[in-house]
Amino acid sequence: MRFVAIFLFAAFLLAGCATTPPRISHAQAQAQVEVTERAFARTMADRDYNAFTRFLADEAIFFGGAEPLRGKEQIAIAWKKFYTATVAPFSWEPAHVEVLDSGTLALSTGPVHDATGKCIATFNSIWRREPSGDWRIVFDKGSDGCDGS
Repeated sequence: MRFVAIFLFAAFLLAGCATTPPRISHAQAQAQVEVTERAFARTMADRDYNAFTRFLADEAIFFGGAEPLRGKEQIAIAWKKFYTATVAPFSWEPAHVEVLDSGTLALSTGPVHDATGKCIATFNSIWRREPSGDWRIVFDKGSDGCDGS
């Protein structure tokens, strides 16, 4: 009986470790999100649709059209058209990243450029740190115009 109790307690501890990413510093989290955002943007430049989808949280929501795109599958379907041409129709890059002190949520924002390099919009993305330690995008909203982020 005692062995079963110890086993269950150990399993509970391991399960808790599996759902909570290791604690990192604010500076580490900020750097991770910036690198992640740049890699996410690189999927467009590289025309790598499959890589794009790997950055999406299952429950992500993208705003920008008449109705929000809800969930990884709906976003992936709607964004596939942006990956079909040989030249990327737009690009983006983070100008500012901010992370909660808990290291679990982050905001990245910056300019969106058309294919000629002209700034046409500003993006705002919310990233969540998953139990694996990977950052996944949970909210994204583009805004018309460039605010100089």
